[in-house]
Amino acid sequence: MSRPDPSMKQHDIVIIGAGPAGLAAAIYTGRARLDTIVLERGLPGGQILITDWVENYPGFPDGVAPFDLIETFRKQVLKFGAVMVSDSAKIIRPDGDGEGRGWIVEAGKGEYAARAVIVATGAHYRRLGLPNEGKLVGRGVSYCATCDGAFFRDREIAVVGGGDTALMEAHYLTKFASVIHVIHRRDRFRGTKILQERLLECPNVKVHWDTVIDEIAGADCLEAIMLRNVKTGACDRLPVEGLFVAIGMDPISDVAKGVVEMNDWGEIVVDSRMATSRPGIYAAGDVISSTPRQVATAVGTGVNAAMSATAYLSGYK
Repeated sequence: MSRPDPSMKQHDIVIIGAGPAGLAAAIYTGRARLDTIVLERGLPGGQILITDWVENYPGFPDGVAPFDLIETFRKQVLKFGAVMVSDSAKIIRPDGDGEGRGWIVEAGKGEYAARAVIVATGAHYRRLGLPNEGKLVGRGVSYCATCDGAFFRDREIAVVGGGDTALMEAHYLTKFASVIHVIHRRDRFRGTKILQERLLECPNVKVHWDTVIDEIAGADCLEAIMLRNVKTGACDRLPVEGLFVAIGMDPISDVAKGVVEMNDWGEIVVDSRMATSRPGIYAAGDVISSTPRQVATAVGTGVNAAMSATAYLSGYK
């Protein structure tokens, strides 16, 4: 494939995504005096913006508002010379004839040539798809127990799901909540047996088998959930102050589909250096395989990807 525009400027690095991983990477590549472009289709921040307060990020003993934390990241990115562009990346393709020339990121507003690419597009939590769900995110509805569990100390809450994630989230929440209602649409959990055993041994856990949530009730904050037994059709109103949706996450990895190796869940496979299966392409944050979905780990993998890409470019021809 020939290069579509020989006059197109080739940047050192294009970072796709401006969540914690992408911004952390941009700080490091900017400090390394690499010509860095950060592409973000929406507001910088990613999934962190759906939580109400961040209490577990080092350096903020009293916690910090997500927008404030991301704003400090953004300012630091700009301080070190990286350029942030509002654009939606579509696909990555080899630049030129594929003989080590680099990569081109096709986006909605144009194309960006780079010697290296860092994919930090994140992931999104699966939602129940109920009408009031989005409105009450941060007001009782959450997707991350380790992020928000401490806000529900001595409260009655619910967790929906039956896989490993739901079982681990529910077990983690037992140290905070007074009562935890686990809502599962089947008559047995799908998660690992030992996780099931640990959860079912907890005295403050009540499981609602064969049950789904039909409605999330509340005006300004969560007040109750409406339950329906899928076998009997019986409906019930369950007053709770918190609802943790733990039905999985989907990586936002379409931009790299067919370009780098991915696992069965669509997560990008990386090695210890955050390198993908293709030279010059790195990945970080929630889009990669086998990483905890936390701000701190996203930042760590972003830094790792940036340092690896910098080392790669030092030997670039």
